[in-house]
Amino acid sequence: MPRFYCPQPLVIGTRIALPEHVAHHLQVLRTAIGSAITLFNGEGGEYIATLGALDKKRASADIKAFSPREAELPYALQLAQALPEASKMDGIVEKAVELGAAAIQPLAAQRCVVRLSDERAEKRIAHWQGIVASASEQCGRNRLAHLAAPLGFDDWAAQRDLHLRVMFTPRAERSLSEWARHQPPQSLTLAIGPEGGFTEREENTAQAQGVLLLTMGSRVLRTETAGLAAMACLNAIWGEM
Repeated sequence: MPRFYCPQPLVIGTRIALPEHVAHHLQVLRTAIGSAITLFNGEGGEYIATLGALDKKRASADIKAFSPREAELPYALQLAQALPEASKMDGIVEKAVELGAAAIQPLAAQRCVVRLSDERAEKRIAHWQGIVASASEQCGRNRLAHLAAPLGFDDWAAQRDLHLRVMFTPRAERSLSEWARHQPPQSLTLAIGPEGGFTEREENTAQAQGVLLLTMGSRVLRTETAGLAAMACLNAIWGEM
């Protein structure tokens, strides 16, 4: 059944106008009037609806029923990702959502090649929010991962979170998998460096602020691989229930 994100109130027994991009998608799928579709607005659960009307730019649906189904991890994982080159962040955001990230925090680290001005940052955030929504449609999540505005590394390190923060570095002595096997499932922030990794100063600054330094094993992973591998590792060790 096709799933669509609709950021508007969804009430059983009402007919709603669907967003233009949803109407276009339904046209591409050649969806017949009366077909069942699934809608969610990011506030939890999902709604079963039937397609009421459809033309090139407009579509409407009749809300029939609500399901409280969720596909969230029982522990919140935040990915603090140093901004990578080119369009790598697009893939990172998409796959992080699929793996269950509750939040994504872009970081401006010292070795980041990409530097976003305020105007560029707003445009990129809007673009990434679209990726979050489409990835949620695809993977079956009914809550959208929170996408934060880019933050400077020192500002991030100085934050006082209620949950543990982990930074990955080849210089650490303990691996994530070894550490996680001896820990209960818990909320974590996973900090991933840019191409070239975090600097020694950044690692020392983070460690002084209580950030735990771990490795991903004997191989050095690319920035677009490391965070996703870490999330998959935790999913495998801690499970999803």
